[in-house]
Amino acid sequence: MSSKRIGTENFGKVYKEGSRVRTMREWRGFADTVYDYSRWLHNWVTMFTVVLSKPRNVKAMFRYRWMANYLAVPMMVDRHTQGLRGEHLRICHTEQDLIIEDVAKLLDKLFRGDRRIGNDTEFSKKVVLVDENEMQSIMMGFPTVVPLSREIASTYIPVLLNQRAAQHYIDVAQEYGLAGDVCPMPEAEAGVSIDDDAPVLGCCAIQCNTTCDGSLLGNGVISRRLEGEDGIPVFQLATPLRHREDDVQDYAAQEIRNAIAFIEEHTGEKWDWAHYFECAKRVNYATKCRVEWLEMNKTPYPQVFGSNLALYTETNYMAISGRLAVFEKADRKITRLAEKAYKKKAVAANAYRHRAIVWGVQSHFYMDFLVWLLNCWGIVPLTDMLSMVNTRMIAETDTPENREQAIYDIAWLTENMIMRNRTHGGYRVLLDELWEFVDQFNADMVILWEHMSCKALDGMHGLFEERAREKGVHLVWVQHDLFDPRIINRQGVRDQVNNYMRTVMQEEPVDPSLEILPDGESW
Repeated sequence: MSSKRIGTENFGKVYKEGSRVRTMREWRGFADTVYDYSRWLHNWVTMFTVVLSKPRNVKAMFRYRWMANYLAVPMMVDRHTQGLRGEHLRICHTEQDLIIEDVAKLLDKLFRGDRRIGNDTEFSKKVVLVDENEMQSIMMGFPTVVPLSREIASTYIPVLLNQRAAQHYIDVAQEYGLAGDVCPMPEAEAGVSIDDDAPVLGCCAIQCNTTCDGSLLGNGVISRRLEGEDGIPVFQLATPLRHREDDVQDYAAQEIRNAIAFIEEHTGEKWDWAHYFECAKRVNYATKCRVEWLEMNKTPYPQVFGSNLALYTETNYMAISGRLAVFEKADRKITRLAEKAYKKKAVAANAYRHRAIVWGVQSHFYMDFLVWLLNCWGIVPLTDMLSMVNTRMIAETDTPENREQAIYDIAWLTENMIMRNRTHGGYRVLLDELWEFVDQFNADMVILWEHMSCKALDGMHGLFEERAREKGVHLVWVQHDLFDPRIINRQGVRDQVNNYMRTVMQEEPVDPSLEILPDGESW
């Protein structure tokens, strides 16, 4: 392949019809190809040393059906690095490789405490299970407690790796009697629990009432099994839905106090204020960096955008919440690379035709769709709904006043977790602020995901159309069913953009080989 990025009209040729793998690796020029290949080897080493080098983890490969999906990790990274060179390639690997390492450690800890696999009872006594939608800011004051999410390991990550990873569990949940029109994400998570395919460990669990009724339904199924069969007590953290209103913040803070007391009771550990404020400093630094990246994206030379911004924000903001110093180091490196690229006016592709805000609940089985937008049509996905989260600095100095404020800060972060801060809180956060971002980022297009099972977004279809007409902004609807490619497959997702760009915009693709791809069977 040519060392050029897009415009070479050949990216689509690497797909082998009817196959899960590609025909070749991308040639990026000597230096970038060597670097990319070294990171490919690094990820294999990470997976082997952290996961497969221990007998208990090898046992888990055969016990849990979702574990086989992790063999596709290097292919997932290849999808998200397509066409990238120089600083942009290094930014992507800094983000993705760290996430891979963190998930590998998550798997190792889950299996260490799992009653079926490692059965380390002393370790399990310090484990608090948190659901996938839980902001882990609630754990920032517990340095010796280990928060682990079974749903991230069994459901969330596997669908990123393998588009069909959740299908079995969705079917199990519906066979059990759950409705077929709820969001397939919590339905799949419930299916894992029903299918007895989740590790069993921990002294207690925290669940949150995010992000929708479907999540509440799934949590109900999971908590019934945790408490009724596994003997693991569950605390339901009821966060206010009207999270922008001042009159709910006292209640929100009290819920945080109750959750902290619950964790202290069941772990025997006490809240550590020194550790909390140490984590708070890292949360603020991550927020500062994210704001700087978004400011760059408002200029003609965006540097941290697309699926890489989305995946890294989801991990660092919600699942890490300042607890790991290694993510601060990554934030610093990403910012340094972005600033270097910005000074050079570097671009991530040969053609930037349109500037887009990506809104709505993204297709999880096709997260690299944002890379495809850039490579096929020259549409730059400047930012997405899940990345537009908290920009407020929290108290980071240990004083009596700040200890009280910290409880409100944790409540605020929990209220404003990813997606929840847009699907709850009234139409302003979902509808009005979208168009404010369109103006701020100088966008001429909105790619609006229409998740078929998300009632909050689907009910406002007409309002989005009306505002787009008023502002003269191109609005491209893209339907999907989040975790289930059987409803609308990858090509079905792409065709909705293809049709709009050809009929409405009267444009030809930058890379015609990407318009129709034989990737129906690929990872």
